[in-house]
Amino acid sequence: MFDILMYLFENYIHSEVEVVVDHDELTDELARAGFHRQEIQKALAWLERLADLQDSQSKPYLDHSPGKSTRVYTAAEAARMDTQSRGFLMYLEKLGVLDFETREMVIDRVMELETPQFTIDDLKWVVLMVLFNVPGQEAAYDQMEGLLFEEPEGLLH
Repeated sequence: MFDILMYLFENYIHSEVEVVVDHDELTDELARAGFHRQEIQKALAWLERLADLQDSQSKPYLDHSPGKSTRVYTAAEAARMDTQSRGFLMYLEKLGVLDFETREMVIDRVMELETPQFTIDDLKWVVLMVLFNVPGQEAAYDQMEGLLFEEPEGLLH
């Protein structure tokens, strides 16, 4: 499913090509690209749920008063996202790339992925997909895109 999301993001969304609106046409095109129809349906449902998360009614877990709170991860979230991934989310919050709401959207989308292994690189792509789909997050998207594609210079400590 994640491969399909990456394919869609790279070939349609990120390249700013006009996205095929017809669900059946898109499904057929993805099937011709070699993806299984069941996985295609899961990926499209994942994207639809991402769009639904922008509606405040579908986010009962947000109390809109984050203050100086600390995010405590559930056992399932900690099992899916290792310490490095959770630390990266905290880093993105400190940079201002994510706010508490977009962080929760990212976690929600990560938990919906059906992938046996989830890496920090996968997390970066999920963050990019979420930010792309949230109106008003263009600057954060650009900043995240820079973080995703930048090559480290010099020695890393």
